Amino acid sequence: MDKLKKIGLSALATSLVASSAYGADVSVVGNTGFTYSSQNGNTGTPDTDHGKGIGTDNSMTFSHSGELDNGWSVSASTALTDAFALTSSSVTLTMGDLGSIKSGSGFGGNSASYDEETPRAYEQVDDGGGTTSSMNLVGSKNDNGSLAYTSPSIDLMGASATVHVGYTPKAEDAFTAGGATTGVSTMGSGQDLGITLSHDSGLKFGIYGAERTREQNGAGLQDAFEGTWYATYSMGPISVGYQESYADAGTSPSQTNANATASFDSSSGYFEANQIAIAFNVNDDLSVSYQKLEDTYDAQAGAAGGATTGGAAVADVTVDTKSISAAYSMGSMSIKAYRTSTDNVGYSTNGGSVTVNEIALGLSF
Repeated sequence: MDKLKKIGLSALATSLVASSAYGADVSVVGNTGFTYSSQNGNTGTPDTDHGKGIGTDNSMTFSHSGELDNGWSVSASTALTDAFALTSSSVTLTMGDLGSIKSGSGFGGNSASYDEETPRAYEQVDDGGGTTSSMNLVGSKNDNGSLAYTSPSIDLMGASATVHVGYTPKAEDAFTAGGATTGVSTMGSGQDLGITLSHDSGLKFGIYGAERTREQNGAGLQDAFEGTWYATYSMGPISVGYQESYADAGTSPSQTNANATASFDSSSGYFEANQIAIAFNVNDDLSVSYQKLEDTYDAQAGAAGGATTGGAAVADVTVDTKSISAAYSMGSMSIKAYRTSTDNVGYSTNGGSVTVNEIALGLSF
């Protein structure tokens, strides 16, 4: 009797698994490529100031999706490098006219819809730069282990509007697996809100803000806030764009150098950045672009005593990045290139400059 019961339960389990998998779509997408890069600079680090290299860039994304009995749908994806290291993983529940909810690890959260949205032919302006733009700090701690809601398209005075709302129980960019929790540490919960407006005229506007509450108490400690807005306009083959961002980590550092090097610390001080860009589609296959970024770090403190004015104040430092890029597509194969120059590398007044060139051959399958 026990054997018959075990056989029956095994058959039922197999039936349930087969039934739940029925109707699901599973796909695997791969991307691979070769890159050639060269770099020249005077930042004071000979090992990285000058060099050349050929590399490969491989990735694979596993996706599956299915529809629920009530008409809602579920989709999930996992992206891996060629070393099978996880780069991102997410699950999205699409609720028809109610919008969608997304959660996961490394998927960017709502901030991914507002991250350096100016037009470009290839990479973002700082991807080949000597210093990563502070625009990447906006909302970056509110993605892992969060719930990101996206509204359906809303008709608003002739424009199409999309609203993004997010909540993160622990806004420290830490992903927790199912059933896991995190304890009390530096930051508490985080919230974010954004809206995107698109008009048939080719005009697009987006504004986004993210805040994090602080669990620590002490002098110079406040809640953190980041925000950004952008506007782009497309007319035929030409697209132009402008974007500004602000990031305040909620802590004030203590500097030791006056009017010299402002030691960069992404966990303190605040940043203000702006960038402009223009892109031109020569034809359906070839596009070119130019981007310029100015990214200022304000240490908010002076030499030891914390002076913000006068001779003891630490000078603000602006990283200046310029990039020219081009992309040519031939079906599943593409050739892309950029030349990016950065001044005041590392938000340092004596950080020097660096120029990076890259040519990439991409293949998708």
